[in-house]
Amino acid sequence: MWLTTATRDGRELSVLALDRDSGRVLHDILLFRVARPEDTARYNSFASPTPVIEDGRVYVHFGSYGTAALDTRTGRTLWARQDLPCNHWRGPGSSPMLWGDLLIVHFDGYDVQYAAALDKRTGRTVWKADRAYDFGTDDGDMKKAFGTPVVIEAGGRPQLISQAAKAVLALDPRTGRELWRVRHASHSAAARPLFANGLVYVASGRGPSELFAIRPDGSGDVTATHVAWKAARGIGSSPSPILVNDLIFAVADKGGIVTCIDAKTGAEVWQHRTGPHDNTASPLYADGALYFFAEDGTALLLEPGREYRELGRAALDEGGVMATPAIAGRSLFVRTDTHLYRLEKRP
Repeated sequence: MWLTTATRDGRELSVLALDRDSGRVLHDILLFRVARPEDTARYNSFASPTPVIEDGRVYVHFGSYGTAALDTRTGRTLWARQDLPCNHWRGPGSSPMLWGDLLIVHFDGYDVQYAAALDKRTGRTVWKADRAYDFGTDDGDMKKAFGTPVVIEAGGRPQLISQAAKAVLALDPRTGRELWRVRHASHSAAARPLFANGLVYVASGRGPSELFAIRPDGSGDVTATHVAWKAARGIGSSPSPILVNDLIFAVADKGGIVTCIDAKTGAEVWQHRTGPHDNTASPLYADGALYFFAEDGTALLLEPGREYRELGRAALDEGGVMATPAIAGRSLFVRTDTHLYRLEKRP
């Protein structure tokens, strides 16, 4: 079964379950109705947050418009919430994540900015953590973020790496208490953090787009003491970077620029313009190849290494790609603005 969220003009928010082999719709479940949907940016929709699934349950999130848990076998709604406030202004974008018995969600909007943890069994709020720092601006657009967090184990403790506007925070995922923070000048962060080599790698967002490598063993504001290195060339604000064999590969939002960075030192290994493409989807790694999908439908395959080596190119016939594709087994599921594709290399 393949799952996705869907929206009809922002007024009806649904989850679709499709048969993986045939693409036949198994469930089309209307979850929430929205009387007055807000405007969204071209790069966003009400169904941008990615569902998260575990055995027997799927959790879907539409920002302040609603969060719900469903039974994957029957499609029955187990619980739903529509009382978590946030004016997204350009639409929601942060995806939920599971950690233990918690479903963790971000609400970094125009008016309020906070992270929250819900009991995955009941939907009850376990904790709520406001962004407790000065953004340095009254402009609500500069306070927004669209990031999806990750939980790491570092310094003998779990840490929720939580992207926000003007800062990246580490929270205790059990309580929401802030452990440390690094300040920066960017907003609208969307890329997901990475963790390797004892470092947290965070793309800061828009204006400017920078990649930070942070030692996660500090306390309080560690901006001046725990940033191991910083890179600023060719870092995308929307596509997440990807790490393979101690190399980080980042693709810029505009111009099809791919950059390879040494993950331990921050040194630029190579940079290559792959074509006049714009990129929103994050790159993937599978079967020894990096996959980059562009907004014009172009697919680029690269070999991950210290030299630029192109393995192939292809193009989809219908629609551009803005959502990051999903991998299941040997299948690649690609959603464009008009179609859903299942791609697979035949044996």
